[in-house]
Amino acid sequence: MVETEDNYIIGMFRIPYSHKLQNEHEYRPAILLQHGLTSCSDAWILSGPNDALAYLLADAGYDVWMGNARGNTYSRNNTRLSTNHPYFWRFSWHEIGVLDIAAMIDYILDTTGEKAVHYAGHSQGTTVFFVLMAERPEYNEKIKTAHMLAPVAFMSNMKTLLAKYTRRFIGRPNTLTRLLDTTEVMQSTFFQELYNILCTNHPVVEFMCSNIYYLFNGDTDSGNMNKTVSGQLSETHPAGASSTQVLHYMQEYESGCFCQLDYGTAQNRKIYGQDTPPDYDVSKITAELFFYYSDADTLADVIDVEYLASKLPKMPIMNHFPGDTITHGEFTWHIRVKELVNMPIILACNAYENLVYTSDRS
Repeated sequence: MVETEDNYIIGMFRIPYSHKLQNEHEYRPAILLQHGLTSCSDAWILSGPNDALAYLLADAGYDVWMGNARGNTYSRNNTRLSTNHPYFWRFSWHEIGVLDIAAMIDYILDTTGEKAVHYAGHSQGTTVFFVLMAERPEYNEKIKTAHMLAPVAFMSNMKTLLAKYTRRFIGRPNTLTRLLDTTEVMQSTFFQELYNILCTNHPVVEFMCSNIYYLFNGDTDSGNMNKTVSGQLSETHPAGASSTQVLHYMQEYESGCFCQLDYGTAQNRKIYGQDTPPDYDVSKITAELFFYYSDADTLADVIDVEYLASKLPKMPIMNHFPGDTITHGEFTWHIRVKELVNMPIILACNAYENLVYTSDRS
């Protein structure tokens, strides 16, 4: 458990060494894995010991840490606030970035004695990384390599139908968004109870229900998804979030900007000292980045991903999947995720470690 500066208690899970390698007494570089919106650390293990990134990294000799964003299944405590208090849910992915991710990185470094960690994030797990590196640029020095799966920052070309038809209602501050703001959404126990009632009496209905989370995350074709994962998703997902996280993303889509939360002109003046929310200065993101993105991703559109890359001071290593190879949710659960995504991440981390080891020896 890790406590943030604003008193949230963040749950983390760790695979410190590999039973296959029996390497508990050897040097093991640390890596932090961060999930997407309404997800949790379970996302990194659902594909099983032969394919899931967390297990593969451990068996490659890494000290694997899996984070959880405030408000999800494993991070539902605050030393001052109950989850029943609306102020508990008064956060967006901005706070997850500048506070939660920062606290997790510092905890890992303090525990291991390392000076920097590797990082891999999916979807919102990339957004919060960009936020932290832009808002607290000193953290760039605490990152060895950073792997962005389906990177989300600029979002004006997003193509999900849900976003398209709701943007006019919740894409900017108004009476409706004030009613929807700072509440819990996609709470896991509610959906588990609903699943048990509605989805367990017929195999066809059960299959449809098992893909609800998958479809919610913007994917229209689950043909490439690991079916074992599909059957387990209902047990762990959705894992909960604040409605403000969703509203913040919708503002990004509507405005075309990568910026802080828009509270409306009057509140913006009080909070930011200006009429509009400030942009995140991505020119301050200097960490070594690897982008993994796809033509078939309707949330992290190719145009938006490549636009972000062009704004960075150092061009990321771009891993582009053409056609319908992989959709947004499949970056963690594709039937070939080991080959397409996970092994390239491990090879890039290994290359960094080998280069540093060689430099230290010379």
